Amino acid sequence: MTPASDRARFLIIDDHPLFREALHSAVQMAYPDVDTVEARSIAEAIELLADAKPFDLALLDLSMPDVHGFEGLLQLRTRYPRLPVVIVSGYEEPKIISEALSYGAAGFIPKSARKSDLAAAIRSVMDGAVYVPENYEGQPPDPDSTDRADMVQRLARLTPQQLRVLQMLRQGMLNKQIAYELQVGETTVKAHVSEILRKLNVYSRTQAVIEVSKLDNAELFRDQAGF
Repeated sequence: MTPASDRARFLIIDDHPLFREALHSAVQMAYPDVDTVEARSIAEAIELLADAKPFDLALLDLSMPDVHGFEGLLQLRTRYPRLPVVIVSGYEEPKIISEALSYGAAGFIPKSARKSDLAAAIRSVMDGAVYVPENYEGQPPDPDSTDRADMVQRLARLTPQQLRVLQMLRQGMLNKQIAYELQVGETTVKAHVSEILRKLNVYSRTQAVIEVSKLDNAELFRDQAGF
């Protein structure tokens, strides 16, 4: 039996209890001795990832209650760039798969896959491969996609605190409100904003919000029958 301290740790991020259970079952099929932890939101996932004991893999549903579009994936990729994140989603459009991969996803597994296929996909990713569905045909990157991928790289340069400030800017919060929420001075907030603008290579907080909002790609998910 594998010692508990040597076991791999997987994080399942999905707000649907039945599918968390299905993913847990697939993980156990692939790796019977793995430690599986579950999160019902991106916020809960980030709290769990702050644990001193690292995770070896995250399985993420794109449709989460506290984010929209690719925001959850982007938060995980920018905060924890070394953590492989596999998308497990009901959205199976080639465009969505291509965008997820361009943002650094380690694979894309349809929720319609059988448990044995889910298990095989997880093993494939753990072996270092990038998993995509058999019927997926890669699409050539368009200029917008290239620009978004470049923004993801710039976001990865932000510190966790700067990411929090950026999220609050996107919510329309003023420096005074951000300072209150973070329990810091307004001068500190201004310094964070200046660094955010520099690292994202934008000239104003409004432009930062606009450019980062393009990453959500909410239009890709519109009228899609997924969960």
